[in-house]
Amino acid sequence: MYNVSIIGAGSWGTAIAILLAKKGCNVKQWVRRPELCSQIRETKENVTYLPGVVIPSNIDISSDLEYCCKDSKILVVATPSHAVRETVTSMKAYIDNDQIIVSIAKGIENETLLRMSQIVEIILPNNKVAVLSGPCHAEEVAKDIPTAIVCSARERIIAEYVQDVFMTPKFRVYTNPDMIGVELGGALKNIIAIGAGVIDGLGFGDNTKAALMTRGIVEISRLGESLGAKKDTFAGLSGIGDLIVTCTSMHSRNRRAGIALGEGKSLDEFLGGTSMVVEGVRTTKSAYDLARKMNVEMPITQEIYNLLFNKADIRNSVINLMMRAKTHETEDVAEINGIEW
Repeated sequence: MYNVSIIGAGSWGTAIAILLAKKGCNVKQWVRRPELCSQIRETKENVTYLPGVVIPSNIDISSDLEYCCKDSKILVVATPSHAVRETVTSMKAYIDNDQIIVSIAKGIENETLLRMSQIVEIILPNNKVAVLSGPCHAEEVAKDIPTAIVCSARERIIAEYVQDVFMTPKFRVYTNPDMIGVELGGALKNIIAIGAGVIDGLGFGDNTKAALMTRGIVEISRLGESLGAKKDTFAGLSGIGDLIVTCTSMHSRNRRAGIALGEGKSLDEFLGGTSMVVEGVRTTKSAYDLARKMNVEMPITQEIYNLLFNKADIRNSVINLMMRAKTHETEDVAEINGIEW
């Protein structure tokens, strides 16, 4: 019987709380807003972030952060990425060194360009930290649709402990020692998903989206390797797996945002009509800044950045990508192996 607290009540945090409660874990869930906390308690449904899904009665819902942090072996940080620093800082006063922090937020902090686990480790240097990422829409996990995900931590024993806690017959957890790659894959795919939505909004076809996704994982890998990630990680669940599901599903808020842009709506117009966080918007800025800092070529990210922040013309962006300078498909293979043909 595991004691787990979910810190956050968005769609993903709520889905994880439901998953663990159904497994039989002792689950507490922190809800930041007291009014939402009361609503979930009374109706047994998170109508704001995960409508249509029954909240099991054995989830202890509370807006008391201290209460939720106490007596749990695992604390799952499930807030939007831009709120992780503030939330973990608030948690610090209530946490013991033997508690494991599991981050399930997908993003890169704009101001510092840090990954979520790096932020947690700075604030809580004495705690073990793990991350979970992969192709996992909250709407499907909450409904027991079979899902696979990946867990990473600095120490194998921690990753495998978290694997044991979260694994169920409907939720398969793999482990991977590459924390950098696991986190970056989960964050950066949201940028490509915005682009996939733009393609749909413009009325382009499958050929276009396949090209975008394929070249998208190339530049994700390129940036990841420059930051110390392993290339193979991006061929896994937190890389190509998460990219596929986010670029093709209407559950994806990032894809829906892109569709709105492709149809001629403004970003502010779309964001004003949803209570959900579109992580890819902030991540695009961070990735753009990281690419410049690391001198890494990321043409798709650059065009998405121009769309979001410079109000670039969408069709010109498409032309810019299609008419870039000619190159090999696998530049590194040709250059490293010295292939002559």
